[in-house]
Amino acid sequence: MSDIVHLSNIRQRPRLYRAFERHRHTSVHWLVECFAEAVSVGSQALYVIGNILTVPGASSILQIGLAYACGILLAITVCSATSGGEYIVAQILGGYIACLLVYVQYKSLLVESEMALLGAGPGISAATFYTPNGPGGIFALSLPTGSNLGRAWVNEFVVDFILAVTIFATLDPTNTLIPPSFGPVLISLAYAVAIWSFSANGLAANAARDVGGRLVALTVWGKPAAGGSYAAIAALTNIPATLLGCVAYELMLSDSDRVIPAAHLEVLNAHKNHRRLREQQSHTPDSEPNLEEKGRVGEVERV
Repeated sequence: MSDIVHLSNIRQRPRLYRAFERHRHTSVHWLVECFAEAVSVGSQALYVIGNILTVPGASSILQIGLAYACGILLAITVCSATSGGEYIVAQILGGYIACLLVYVQYKSLLVESEMALLGAGPGISAATFYTPNGPGGIFALSLPTGSNLGRAWVNEFVVDFILAVTIFATLDPTNTLIPPSFGPVLISLAYAVAIWSFSANGLAANAARDVGGRLVALTVWGKPAAGGSYAAIAALTNIPATLLGCVAYELMLSDSDRVIPAAHLEVLNAHKNHRRLREQQSHTPDSEPNLEEKGRVGEVERV
């Protein structure tokens, strides 16, 4: 038997923070989800603007992949204790806010890029603006000119399926080769490889990033940024691909007879007892929890 030690057993946070905790875990938990999901990267903006303004070394596909990986790694490691990413509306709102901030940060260079395209001629400007090489394409994801929608869907579905299998493998508490601390690194690396290998064919890989960014483009430039048929592919394909990835992993790769390693068990117990503390706080908001009230962790077979 081992004691469960909460932060409040060692150090008391200021009263204001403790008072907000009781509401954060109940009535305003959605607000925390929005905050936790509002993480994005402006690397693609630098890449597109650098190409339009012919700024050498501004960015590259390699740098974009690394930037997305770093962004995902930061999002998971900083926010995972608060948000598991289950709330679609919160993710889209977070993506919208993040992309809007990127637009504000790059506004001067975006205007300069628009002027450069207009200087090349109205036809060139219109043909380029809402492509991966234009300012509108930074936020409203689009396909390269002349791409086939059917092949774009296949590319999106296959990549999203592989990403989903990778994510569920990291979430599997019996996966001895992926300890909890390595999971965020593996997921981030998977997204980087996906961008390096398949983004040229059109890749969203995240409905929140696509829908949030497209809403920003619609807010700034209006209906021309809608995206047509590709908008549906970018926004919706990852949903069935992720569901199929989950089913495939559970049927083909998961096994309920496996033993849970000590590192995974520690994480599971931490989350379980955090929920227990949350319930106690919601029922007795004025009381301070103590060690006896929180219970103890039973022994479970470990490797």
